[in-house]
Amino acid sequence: MQPIKTALCSFGMSGYVFHAPLLAANPNFTLSTVWERTKNEAEKQYSDIHTVRTFDELLSDEQLQLVVVNTPSITHFDYTKKALEAGKHVVVEKPFTATVKQAETLMALANKKNLHLTVFHNRRWDSDFKTVKKILDAKVLGEITDVEIHYDRFEPALSAKTHKEEPTAAVGSIYDLGSHLIDQALQLFGKPNALFADADSYRPNSKVIDYFDIKLFYNHFRVALKSSYFVKEPTPAYVIHGTKGSFLKSRADIQEAALKKRVSPLDKNWGEEPVDQQGVLHTISEGESVKKHIYSEKGNCMDFYDQLYDAIMSKGPLPVQAEEAKNCIEIIERAYQSINEKRMVSL
Repeated sequence: MQPIKTALCSFGMSGYVFHAPLLAANPNFTLSTVWERTKNEAEKQYSDIHTVRTFDELLSDEQLQLVVVNTPSITHFDYTKKALEAGKHVVVEKPFTATVKQAETLMALANKKNLHLTVFHNRRWDSDFKTVKKILDAKVLGEITDVEIHYDRFEPALSAKTHKEEPTAAVGSIYDLGSHLIDQALQLFGKPNALFADADSYRPNSKVIDYFDIKLFYNHFRVALKSSYFVKEPTPAYVIHGTKGSFLKSRADIQEAALKKRVSPLDKNWGEEPVDQQGVLHTISEGESVKKHIYSEKGNCMDFYDQLYDAIMSKGPLPVQAEEAKNCIEIIERAYQSINEKRMVSL
């Protein structure tokens, strides 16, 4: 089969750090086109790439099969809709959309056009998350009683990317970092019964949310999703307690850092965490306390595009179902409702 001809809608961080290297390293895809408004940065790294100046020019290529919508989140709905209408399969960066209604509109359009629509929730393929999932699947913690998942940073200054600091639709840390945490919680535990959310803006002159604490309520346990831009000394990113013990794990996946250093995703050590970042499992076994370090699973976000190729070739499911991404947006909408109304919200 011929490789899938693919275009990027931007060559900002998500383009040059994530999508371009993953696509270029995958023989099932041909990275053919990039939309850059004024620059030619992609051509400096990929000599065979074609640069276009408008989205319409990008979509006019009849041989183009897949479009990666990795533009600012406020544009996701419009660009994805236009790409689907042009008959292209689409990968959308997270967050999927600003609203559930927008997500449902895109899903209906993709279904009508018999096209594949997926969302780049790449943190599912991080080593830390895969390790946490392995522990939970093994049920060594007994019945889960309490969970915290963090995505913290120390970034007191406002972003130089002004579109990330304007209080518009789909902007702020709940849509940005929260999309990762919510998707991971839904993958691990399913949809909660209710939630309560608290948020604030702590950076000087910030107009958007940069701190949040979202508590998800399940039948017999709680999951707290937390993020702050003022965490200099990080705590464990995953804290999971159960009736038989606890598991603590740092957020240590190395793939993003490796991609920034231009390490190839085909490197033999790809996705291997440092040994000192192993998680700690402390359980009770046959009446004895057992504490040990757990070897981390290998991360590999290349799997996203491998699964996407199989889906397009009718060989398997999409790596991320649009329905799953829509559920993430529903949690975000309800979180904002909880923040505004200062109350618990049922789901």
